[in-house]
Amino acid sequence: MNPSLLQQAAEAAANNSWVLITPEIMLGAIALLLLALELVLPKKHHELIPSISIAAQLGLFVALLVNRPIGLETEPFNGLLRLTGLGHCLRLYFLAASLLVSLLGAVALARRKLPRIEFFALVAVVTAALMLLAQANHFVLLFVALETATIGFYILVSYFRSSPLSLEAGLKYLVMGALSSAILLFGIVLLYGVAGNPQLAGHAADPLHFGALRHFLSANPDNLLASVGIVLVLSGVAFKIGAVPFQIWVPDVYQGAPTPVTAFLAVSSKAAGFAVLLVLTQEVFSPYQGLVLPLLGVMAGATILLGNIAALTQHNVKRLMGLSGVAHAGYLLLGIIAAFDDSARQLAVGAVLFYLVAYLLASMTVFAVMTHLAGEEDAEQELGHYTELAQQRPFLAWMLAIGLGSLAGIPPLAGFIGKLAIFVAAFKAGLYPLLAIAIVGVVLSIYYYFGWIRAAFFAPWRAAPQAGEAPVARMFAPAGLPLAFVLCLLAAGTLLLGLYQGALGQWLLAW
Repeated sequence: MNPSLLQQAAEAAANNSWVLITPEIMLGAIALLLLALELVLPKKHHELIPSISIAAQLGLFVALLVNRPIGLETEPFNGLLRLTGLGHCLRLYFLAASLLVSLLGAVALARRKLPRIEFFALVAVVTAALMLLAQANHFVLLFVALETATIGFYILVSYFRSSPLSLEAGLKYLVMGALSSAILLFGIVLLYGVAGNPQLAGHAADPLHFGALRHFLSANPDNLLASVGIVLVLSGVAFKIGAVPFQIWVPDVYQGAPTPVTAFLAVSSKAAGFAVLLVLTQEVFSPYQGLVLPLLGVMAGATILLGNIAALTQHNVKRLMGLSGVAHAGYLLLGIIAAFDDSARQLAVGAVLFYLVAYLLASMTVFAVMTHLAGEEDAEQELGHYTELAQQRPFLAWMLAIGLGSLAGIPPLAGFIGKLAIFVAAFKAGLYPLLAIAIVGVVLSIYYYFGWIRAAFFAPWRAAPQAGEAPVARMFAPAGLPLAFVLCLLAAGTLLLGLYQGALGQWLLAW
């Protein structure tokens, strides 16, 4: 073998600092441990394995929280990754979401005769992939991490294999996910081809590295193939966040997927998509601002309007959450666009991150209540099913109201501060038409969010039941102690961040 090749391989291996991706490796080890325990432990002890998964993730979360890498910024694995303090924050975000999804999964799977261990192993693997995706510094790693997470979601969406709607949702997500991956890959190939062309100025030896690609785009600001590649890459990412016109899969998949998986898609998948979008727009595609800004602007306005208008007529609460999630993607896109303005960049990026935290707290509160109240047909959760919830279970009703109120942007909840920060950044960046559309969207959203609250708190008039007739309202079981504790934590976080944001801001700046 050529000695120079051996030397290059040795130099490349020396840059592989595995200790820097310890959290992702630990999540992979947790997934393997769960599968091994299923083989080793007697069947009567298998019910302990979900608790082991939750405890292991909680331990990892605490370890990451305590060991904060101050001032860390490095590009290990020959530039595939870019590790920063912000990336470490996102690790904590995804791990917190994984913990909550695992808890909801334990609640949902306890009512069904389905394999349990694989669910928790898949959640751990998908979370590790999302962590790597959010810290990718190279299109190869971005695509591999994205596909790893997406394949895990294909399985999780159709996990309730006895439900036709769950299987249908899995098939739809598979088809639409494959289409989005093809669009993304085609865009990456175009960028690779044009940026590696030695006849063009600024051509790169590694065109798929984010820094090298940005250098090429700066040297060739009007290249047609590069423009097409950028549009295709952004379209592929837009599929993942559910932005118009790539949102067609959202309501069907959200309805058919198990409720914990719907929460996973709504929170973690969306956050990973926006983390990637933030890096691509601010650090890679910024020389093509004249192309990216109008594209994202039209996308943001259409996403806010379509998501809110389509949610107005929904009675299935899972579809309602899906379409409202589309609208929230539009608000977050508004923050991404505002970050292009130098005077508003820092505020806009901070607003996007705060919005994601507030969205996690509120969405997980709502999905936790939905998971607990879901019947045998998980996909068929209607507004009418929440009738008399406040009369029977006031605790669950108030938790639901806090979550929905935060999603609607009602003060003094965290969702209000998140929307306000996005709107202030948009105003500072001079995005007045989009800001007007966003305000209209917030007004529209109050109708369907408060329609759900009304269904839970105010019983509709009914004729008195005839002799021998069963009561119409369903009976709600009380929440167990672990679920009630988690709901209290989420609601307290929503209230505290709505009333005081200084602690979170200082904590984020410390990274």
